[in-house]
Amino acid sequence: MPESGAQIKAFAALAQTLPAHQRTLPDMLERQAALFGTRPFLQINGVHWTHSDARDAAARHAAALQAVGVVRGEAVALLLGNRIEFLQAFLGCGWMGAIAVPINTASMGPQIDYYLRNSHTRLLVIEAQYLRRLADMDLKSIGLLAIWVVPETASEHAPPAPAELGGVPCLPFPTRQNLLAYVSAAAMDAGDTLAVLYTSGTTGPAKGVTCPHAQYYWWGIHTADVLGIHQEDVLCTTLPLFHINALNTFAQALLCGCQLVYEGRFSASGFWSRMNAHQTTVVYLLGAMVPMLLAQASSPQERTHRIRTGLGPGVPAAAGDAFAVRSGVRLLEGYGSTETNFTMATRPNAPRQGTMGWLRPGFAARVVDAHDVPVATGEAGELLLRADEPFVFATGYLGMPDKTVEAWRNLWFHTGDRVAQEADGAFRFIDRIKDAIRRRGENISSYEVEQVLQSHPAVATVAVYPVRSELAEDEVMASVVLKPEVLPVTADLHRQLLAHCETRLPYFAVPRYLDLVNDLPRTANGKVQKFKLREQGVTASTWDRTRARA
Repeated sequence: MPESGAQIKAFAALAQTLPAHQRTLPDMLERQAALFGTRPFLQINGVHWTHSDARDAAARHAAALQAVGVVRGEAVALLLGNRIEFLQAFLGCGWMGAIAVPINTASMGPQIDYYLRNSHTRLLVIEAQYLRRLADMDLKSIGLLAIWVVPETASEHAPPAPAELGGVPCLPFPTRQNLLAYVSAAAMDAGDTLAVLYTSGTTGPAKGVTCPHAQYYWWGIHTADVLGIHQEDVLCTTLPLFHINALNTFAQALLCGCQLVYEGRFSASGFWSRMNAHQTTVVYLLGAMVPMLLAQASSPQERTHRIRTGLGPGVPAAAGDAFAVRSGVRLLEGYGSTETNFTMATRPNAPRQGTMGWLRPGFAARVVDAHDVPVATGEAGELLLRADEPFVFATGYLGMPDKTVEAWRNLWFHTGDRVAQEADGAFRFIDRIKDAIRRRGENISSYEVEQVLQSHPAVATVAVYPVRSELAEDEVMASVVLKPEVLPVTADLHRQLLAHCETRLPYFAVPRYLDLVNDLPRTANGKVQKFKLREQGVTASTWDRTRARA
């Protein structure tokens, strides 16, 4: 529901935590260290930080970055999992004015090479287990000063890192024991770039999103406000630190003075025991995680936890409802992207589920046609966004001025998402524009077809996408992952799924092709890579309903 007067007033007070010119990571760290000092702040892989420890780690690692030759405005790439060294390097960059470039840990040689060259990286911080991925790269031509190697484990039996790779010296990651220097924070503006975050590249070459300090500040402010975070909360996330979601969680905890726990990875079987062990009160889940949790056997730990709320962007409405019944936790929906911010959200007392939520204070939105002309209420179009405050959004795509102009044309950010705004102001997601399917002269939402198939009791997850037909138009194809308990596949299961669709979809949206698969191709962030499915197209295992009826 739209923000009430009291909610807007509370948000306005939170938004002024720091004045506009101090909305930088160093100012955030300095202020919170002064306020909370030795109050527990962070836990990750057995390492514990206070708020003062976070500030000190930033200052010490900034000194180490300067010592190796990194200067303000230069890029430092981070190829690390969820471990303390990631945060030390990230905070050190922000403290001295260098630019952090987190890299997806699933990236292989060609992608890593592209990220390093596109960002003009000067220092690569990498876990030893990923060094082999650099084997075929011409590292010296990239312009690297050095490679900081983080050991896989603290074991004395771990193999030593090489002295150099491709002519670039490999140095051990600096630890507190050999970090004696401590530098003052660099003076910087809220619009200076804090990080370059690469998009997943599921539909083309990855774009480096240039994210300013103030954008990071506002991510923390808006998300903390939506979740109602306070000093006694314990936030816990299993999401990867190279993703804005987990980085945002750090900002929330920092600005609110509460505690934050990072888990190394998501485990459906161990989720509730870990949440209970940490006394977690706020959780962060993505769409695919909730069905995975629901697939687990019911456990008393689902009801003995302290979790009061959580974020669940992209969780199917039916799964969200089932999760609330089993766990007592109502996950909040929202909308944001690496380029924008937390622009809209639901509330626990929202009158209905199944929407992205309502626009938050400080943002403007339009739903437009192909010519950027606003469409009528309830009509589908592309979502455009704009922020009132400076540097709340990213400033563009690194080295891609044409893509930047295209995305921010007419002074609005074009999200590429097809949505509709309802009469009560809520926004309903329909589809990614590039995923829209046109068949028999009708536009089909792959999202809507997926929701219908997802509601079948045999289906665990599904992806719907277009393939070309003999008539040079789109046909609807669905790759379906079944729940383990329905295996082996019965002879008439395809027809059961088809009948399920025929009673719930317009005739032109019923899939022609069904492919029962073991899993769907995904990025490390859990996004389904539909371009791989489209490229694969119809296979020998694909069931064609037109032939089945012939």
